[in-house]
Amino acid sequence: MISLSAEWLEADGLGGFAFGRADGIRTRRYHAVLSVATTPPTGRYVLVNGFDAWVETPDGRFALSSQRYAPDVTHPDGATRIVAFTRDPWPTWTYALPNGLEVIHELVFVRGAPLVALSWRLNRPETARLIVQPYLSGRDIHATHHENGTFRFDARVAGRRVTWQPYADLPPILALANGDYAADPSWYRQFQYDEERARGLDFIEDLAAPGKFTFSLMQRAVLAFGAGSGAGTAIALPLLNTSPERCWDSIEASERRRRNAFPSSLHRAADDYVVARGGGKTIIAGYPWFSDWGRDTFIAIRGLCLAGAAAKRDRAHDARDILLEWAEHVSEGMLPNYFPEGGKVAEYNSVDASLWYVVAVHEFLRHAPTERRLSPADRRSLHAAIDAIVTGYARGTRYGIRADGTGLLSAGEKGVQLTWMDAKVGDWVVTPRIGKPVEVQALWINALRIAGKRSARWAALASHAEASFAERFWNDTRGFLFDVVDVDHRVGVNDGTLRPNQIFAVGGLPFPLLDGERARRVVDIVEHQLWTPAGLRSLGPTEPGYVGRYRGDMRQRDGAYHQGTVWPWLAGAFVEAWLRVRGDSPDHRR
Repeated sequence: MISLSAEWLEADGLGGFAFGRADGIRTRRYHAVLSVATTPPTGRYVLVNGFDAWVETPDGRFALSSQRYAPDVTHPDGATRIVAFTRDPWPTWTYALPNGLEVIHELVFVRGAPLVALSWRLNRPETARLIVQPYLSGRDIHATHHENGTFRFDARVAGRRVTWQPYADLPPILALANGDYAADPSWYRQFQYDEERARGLDFIEDLAAPGKFTFSLMQRAVLAFGAGSGAGTAIALPLLNTSPERCWDSIEASERRRRNAFPSSLHRAADDYVVARGGGKTIIAGYPWFSDWGRDTFIAIRGLCLAGAAAKRDRAHDARDILLEWAEHVSEGMLPNYFPEGGKVAEYNSVDASLWYVVAVHEFLRHAPTERRLSPADRRSLHAAIDAIVTGYARGTRYGIRADGTGLLSAGEKGVQLTWMDAKVGDWVVTPRIGKPVEVQALWINALRIAGKRSARWAALASHAEASFAERFWNDTRGFLFDVVDVDHRVGVNDGTLRPNQIFAVGGLPFPLLDGERARRVVDIVEHQLWTPAGLRSLGPTEPGYVGRYRGDMRQRDGAYHQGTVWPWLAGAFVEAWLRVRGDSPDHRR
């Protein structure tokens, strides 16, 4: 049985989600029954935070939910009745009541629609009633909600459908139920989110309870919540305009069929990260906090859409849609680091996102049988994006990013974090890495070699940069690569700190920059000092500033983020480097 503190997530393919713990206790501001993306995959709001539910039987009244309230109170006791929980094919709970009676509760989100369906049923026929009291807000997913005079509790009831419009500027909340709704407006105050408190963040919230639904459990109780406007409603509204039973049956059948098509639960989980953006697609960087980030998208696209089983499932069309969508956002040779929530202007504060894009396009064109997937116009768009990136970087662009006389790429300004080691607390950039970071050079030279297949100019610059890399980056004293050379743009000032970034000179990219003894020495030191079963440490454990635990408030956590914390995403580059220096034989793969 899964631990009751384990978390589950249901994604809608638009950026919205339902998210919670197996015990049903909300410990994060992100735990919610219905959060939706108003401008997919951003502009995300929580509409339905949670609910309380209880069953009335001849033996008494029994809670099926638990909440955390300040100060440190858990009520009611529904979590104690959970005897089974599974995430497969969607979150399903079993609650034990007296005399062998059980309640089976299911929750499933619809792909492509801001719509979540919940159901409750008994394991045997019994006279019983279910009462469900939803808690609503209508706030940014990163915020908390508090009692106010603006929230509207009133509802429009039309047959089996109930509509609330808590705030005028947000989508209406629709509910479809085969139970009876009775208005009973009230505020529930002081919900306590323990995970937010541990991070030193706002952890108290007030939620609105507009009323209650009462169901007979002689049949399956169905309660669906959806957004009444915005992206995906072309799928959601027809389902919400049917009967509750037909709505559930349709969702159950279609989602079971879709999920069963994946070869494993991991493949199905990976699919949740590919979401809509504009007329194309993108990749969510991480639920529940992040939207789509350029760097993360282009790193992940190879595994999600092109490699192994993903390619066999014909996910190359997703890769095409992602790469073409992002091609529209090239600015001064750069692609966005990320798109903020709320439709704000994209942030272009990343030196490596654009270079990862070039690598992703190269891998897509190399692996995908493009005759069926890429028109001549699409191919021109991808090549134009690559040309714009290498031209912009060679000429010079934001934040001091430019190729200097060595052919290497210099980047960085005080107060700005441009590499993947981008933690910042207030004005404190934890790992500034201003100058010429090692993995950025590996990416830059790979981008030049890729662009050089169509231009002698870039091929020549690639050769020049590669020669400079070999001359400038090897640290004879320590026997591995410098992490940054020309620190703070001071020629000859080098950072010899042991970090994992040097692994990209050997593995993780199409064209390695090291081979032979030097490549082997890099892989060996990374294996001996940085490798763990979960990935690579971000800093050697004997280096100054090493932090061995990721914990505490946000300042402590961000201070440890790239100062020792293990990152699984680096494992792929390390494994490929390990194989390259030993020979990619079946024995070595095993």
